[in-house]
Amino acid sequence: MPTLSPASPPVSRRWLRVLGWGVGLGALAVAGLVASMGDAFGASPDGERLARIERSPHYADGRFHNALPTVADGASFGVIWEYLTGGSDHRQPAAPLPVVARSAADFAEATASLRVTWLGHSTVLVEIDGTRVLLDPVWGERASPSPWAGAPRFYAPPLALAGLPDVDAVLISHDHYDHLDMPTVRALADRVPRWLVPLGVGAHLEAWGVAPETITEVDWWDEAEVAGVTLVSTPARHFSGRSLARDRTLWTGWGIVGDSARVWYSGDTALTPAFAEIGQRLGPFDLTLIESGAYDAAWADLHLGPEQAVAAHRLVQGGTGGLMVPVHWGLFDLALHGWTEPADRVRAAAAAAGVAVAFPRPGESLSPEAYPAEPWWPSLPAETAAQAPAVSSGLPDSVLALIPRPGASE
Repeated sequence: MPTLSPASPPVSRRWLRVLGWGVGLGALAVAGLVASMGDAFGASPDGERLARIERSPHYADGRFHNALPTVADGASFGVIWEYLTGGSDHRQPAAPLPVVARSAADFAEATASLRVTWLGHSTVLVEIDGTRVLLDPVWGERASPSPWAGAPRFYAPPLALAGLPDVDAVLISHDHYDHLDMPTVRALADRVPRWLVPLGVGAHLEAWGVAPETITEVDWWDEAEVAGVTLVSTPARHFSGRSLARDRTLWTGWGIVGDSARVWYSGDTALTPAFAEIGQRLGPFDLTLIESGAYDAAWADLHLGPEQAVAAHRLVQGGTGGLMVPVHWGLFDLALHGWTEPADRVRAAAAAAGVAVAFPRPGESLSPEAYPAEPWWPSLPAETAAQAPAVSSGLPDSVLALIPRPGASE
């Protein structure tokens, strides 16, 4: 049996020391990860910014509220566990997607009418009446506060950030990671003359280097004019938060109103009767950009899903000759459904409702007069609206009647 020299500690103490080093290094790793995410959490509104928030009719008891109560909640333990362990076998593409590579030369001249370029998920470049507006720009690698963990992109940005043409304004819908991306904001901080954001989101931007004088914070129905185009914050039914704190900042959609055309971007939202008022006040719209992916029955009061996206298009008066463009799909794995399911179900619902719908490839530009309408994605197994319905609660019959039922007569 070997003996230990007097200078050697007992075996048990040696292992305790190794264990201690392991725990210490693990704690340092966790601390490093938390520190790396700290900046991405952004900043909390305070001072005059907070005072203005507290005057909002949608704010009470320390948080913003939807006009309709939120019954479903996608943040329950069961839903999170299923997201991590279950869902469709086709949540991510198995082969490279047909991305349309773009360069600065493609945007050397702004269009005099209306052109939109889908850059993936909810990032869209809208060119209207010679003005360029960029929606929810996300060039980052992950929809996450961490550079190492979280949902990665399915493909690289179709347009390099260095090739992005000069824009007149950036519009932000809310502060979730797949819509407000810290690395992108920092890269654009000195390049964008106007940032329009919902109440409270300006605190994040300032923390990341955006000049306060370039930031305009809005409540629902507030308006701002940029280069001759009117930008209107429109009601939405969602939530906000980049950390454990929730609903400290507002969420919104955007009406983009020019002399020759009108566009509506839904932002992230569930279905709400407020969309009818948007149509009455700002419509009819020539083109709508509507959240159609990352849905589930468990969070039907937070997201639209395909069939309700078509209903939203009809509610805001986009259905009388206007074109619908589905967004919020095809870039990140953020739900349990297959990655192609949103497009398949939107296509079926739009056909049932008689709605014109465009399906651009990532990076592809379109206009209401010329747009791609055929599928470019593979045919994969997917649940139908009848198999996996997702319907928001609290809706009147007049709104429920507008939700298409593919395969059934309306």
